[in-house]
Amino acid sequence: MTAIDRLVASLDLKQKVRLISGGGTFRTSAEPDLGLGPVVTSDGPVGVRGERWDETDTALLLPSATSLAASWDERLVAELGALLAAEATRKGVHLLLAPTLNLHRSPLGGRHFECFSEDPLLTGRIGAAYVRGVQSGGVAATAKHYVANDSETERLTLDARVDERTLHEVYLAPFEAVVEAGVWAVMSAYNRVNGASMSESPLLTEPLKGAWGFDGLVVSDWGAVRSTEGPGAAGIDLAMPGPNEHWGERLVTAVEAGLIPESVIDDKVRRYLRLAHRVGAFDPSPAPRPTPTDPAVRGLLRRAAGAGSVLLRNQGGLLPLDPARLRRIAVLGPNAATARAQGGGSAEVFPVATVSPLAGLRAALPPDVELLHLPGVRTGTRPTPLEAADCRNPRTGEPGLLVRYLDAEDGELHTEHRLSGRVLEPSVGTDLTTAETVEVSAVFRPPVGGHWRLGVIGLGQILLRADDRVLVDEYVVPESDDPTYLHVSPSYRQVELELPAGGEVTLLARRTVEAAHGRALSLAADPPGGPELAAAVELARDADAVVVVVGTTTEYESEGFDRPDLRLPGEQDALVSAVAAVNPATVVVVNSGGPVLLPWREQVPAVLLSWFPGQEGGDALAELLFGRAEPGGRLPTTWPGTEADVPVLDTRPVDGVLDYREGLDVGHRGWLRAGAEPAYWFGHGLGYGNWEYLGLELPQQVRPGEPFTARVTVRNTGARTSREVVQLYLARPDSAVGRPVRWLAGFAAVTAAPGERVELAVPVAARAVQHWSVADGSWATEPGAYTVLVGSSAGELPLSSALTVH
Repeated sequence: MTAIDRLVASLDLKQKVRLISGGGTFRTSAEPDLGLGPVVTSDGPVGVRGERWDETDTALLLPSATSLAASWDERLVAELGALLAAEATRKGVHLLLAPTLNLHRSPLGGRHFECFSEDPLLTGRIGAAYVRGVQSGGVAATAKHYVANDSETERLTLDARVDERTLHEVYLAPFEAVVEAGVWAVMSAYNRVNGASMSESPLLTEPLKGAWGFDGLVVSDWGAVRSTEGPGAAGIDLAMPGPNEHWGERLVTAVEAGLIPESVIDDKVRRYLRLAHRVGAFDPSPAPRPTPTDPAVRGLLRRAAGAGSVLLRNQGGLLPLDPARLRRIAVLGPNAATARAQGGGSAEVFPVATVSPLAGLRAALPPDVELLHLPGVRTGTRPTPLEAADCRNPRTGEPGLLVRYLDAEDGELHTEHRLSGRVLEPSVGTDLTTAETVEVSAVFRPPVGGHWRLGVIGLGQILLRADDRVLVDEYVVPESDDPTYLHVSPSYRQVELELPAGGEVTLLARRTVEAAHGRALSLAADPPGGPELAAAVELARDADAVVVVVGTTTEYESEGFDRPDLRLPGEQDALVSAVAAVNPATVVVVNSGGPVLLPWREQVPAVLLSWFPGQEGGDALAELLFGRAEPGGRLPTTWPGTEADVPVLDTRPVDGVLDYREGLDVGHRGWLRAGAEPAYWFGHGLGYGNWEYLGLELPQQVRPGEPFTARVTVRNTGARTSREVVQLYLARPDSAVGRPVRWLAGFAAVTAAPGERVELAVPVAARAVQHWSVADGSWATEPGAYTVLVGSSAGELPLSSALTVH
């Protein structure tokens, strides 16, 4: 009997069930009899928010998962994972709810920024590196959402219909890779797969805990355990959040009634205790804490943002710009001064500060270079919470806002000074069990006059007042029970009010506190619109160079919903076209988490994709634009030219069912099958070098079940030291088994000086030439000739050779 077996045997049934039924929103229950503290969890993957969801609890902010995958750099991702582990330790977190291993099945997926790529191999390798990095610091990583949770529409209930072979070769493959890497936890998804809810799916047992040998913990997505017997008898080990009403006493009763064997509960507890041991919950000793402002940490985040940035186009070698030749730069676009550093939803964290493109460029240029800015267009309709720079606390007069928590008679229970109009939680240790109202107020001084949009975000009985004038007074009914909607982006109300420049108005927002909807409340103000597009074009006309930063908004790209289309919101396309028409030295920076249409891409000489770059994105951008660093990224997902050409676009279930009818042909595989040409292929990225592919060497033959190595010779023919990602694809045109036209089988990166010739090894796993045999329920290898293709993207493969598998 092992030590964990002895611990399990020492517990009675009620103690066992309490351990696996959750103890709070982000923590489990302690068990004093075992000397076991709670296991604390936190959302990820771009930071460690901790248990509190509030701007007063700050965290480091990494680039988006799409950016990490775009680096195609497992060593860098592992280094970032170790940084997250240190952040988790600083915040007392044992279990990081990341990485997200779902795929970019459709470019309309609203949560693309949190997922790595469209390809199972790239997702698996980057995900495994992330897991190794996090767990190297004694913090558990959690592979999620198992499985086929690849869109957001009806995500709590949709039934993903996926054939068995596609399930194993595409959607389960990244999870198998991180299990092989030793991941300590897996999170089950909300949705159903082939009729079974993932909270009670047989896939949790086979292949996860059976064939793959996963010995870790399966935790539910938050609120996904909706019954007792089904999940209780299945592979779910921990129901979160807790205490879960469907487990606890109900689960005890089910076991005592013989509906669920106690041995099943014992296995869940055994896995829970194993995890608790791995993360140190039996010995909660303090650990060294990193300093978020440490220059080395900021340098790593800046390097990561640059490594994931993808240079899509660089006609005529416009980039890098030469600062010595610049005297006047126009920095335009709605995302230039307030770029999106991260996506919306449960992955959101609150950094101490973020560096915008405008601020990064200003810091990188000498003071005699004139830097001019206009947003040009407005993109968002959702209210923008007030910031301290625009208002003062009506009680103290200092920059910021006043928050009050009131009882049933409007008696003041607690007050706080805040720097943002977005208030999600009260201060740590504040007992507000009797609070019935939350109130946010500020004295607002409009910097410009006109029709301001004043808004309040929250649920329940809502009040918005300007001085003594009531603007909103109504009960706002929730539109969804999705946790992201309720706690991150609930409904809002806004009105327009004429305000003079420099005048002062006292704004006040209130809402009732309702247990199911939390206490979140936001007081917001947005400036009047104006003829800014024409003014921005005039700024661009006489500039030595123009940088236009365009992108998505939280109401367009976020957890909780899929995108309606692939267009940039607002009039951003018109802005780019108009600016390009008056200035040939135009660089467009695309600030989005997933693909968007770029109808003007042939009109501008340079297009750089920054994704959501994290807190140091502005400084990283400056380094890339001025050549102090190279854009190192390659596309982890195919970017379409038009929406009509996209092979797989549907994210909306029909009668609750989402049919994965494309089978194996996901992403670039679908484009190849359709014979269509995207704007930019999977794997595309230019960097600042030029590469010549010279030779490919392969073994004469390969035995089934054995890996092999290809040797590729390349030369950097450019004028700068540069990095290239060499990609290897396989094809088997005459296969007796249905296959993609070709599929990614391996990749490796190389750095070379100008003129340098390099030979590198590209390892290929045995699985690359295998397929899932439905008849045998196992992996099989079809012997014969395979074609090996090597190059810089799925659409540019200058080298090819034959490989025989015997």
